[in-house]
Amino acid sequence: MRAILHVCTTCRGIAPETDPEAPRQGLALLRALAAQAPDQVQIRGVECLSACSQGCAIALNAPGKWSYVYGRLTPEDAAEIAAGARAYAATADGIVPWRERPAIFRKQSLARIPPQE
Repeated sequence: MRAILHVCTTCRGIAPETDPEAPRQGLALLRALAAQAPDQVQIRGVECLSACSQGCAIALNAPGKWSYVYGRLTPEDAAEIAAGARAYAATADGIVPWRERPAIFRKQSLARIPPQE
C-alpha cells in the first residue's frame, strides 16, 4: 500500500495574505506537491489538520507505520517534502534514519504518532 501525504488546503501560511482572492498557501502547496508526487505516495488535500498556528501543515502515514505531522511549510518546500515522503514510503516502519531525512523533516516535525496495531 502506498503512503499517503495529507496536505491541509485551508492553511494560510505564516505570513498573512495580502490578496483575499489569492489561493491559500496550503492549496498552493498541494498543487506544487501534486506536480511532483513520487509514484509510491498518494497526495490528498484535506480541509484542516488543526495546526493553524504552525503555517502550512502536512501529515504523512501508511498502514503499520509511524505517522508524522509537519508544519511551517511553504509551496517552495515541495521538492524537499516529496523527497522525504519518498524516503518514508521506502521504509518498513515509517522511521527514516535521522541523517537521511530532509532538513525540514528533522526541524519542522509537530508530532509523531505510533502505528495502529
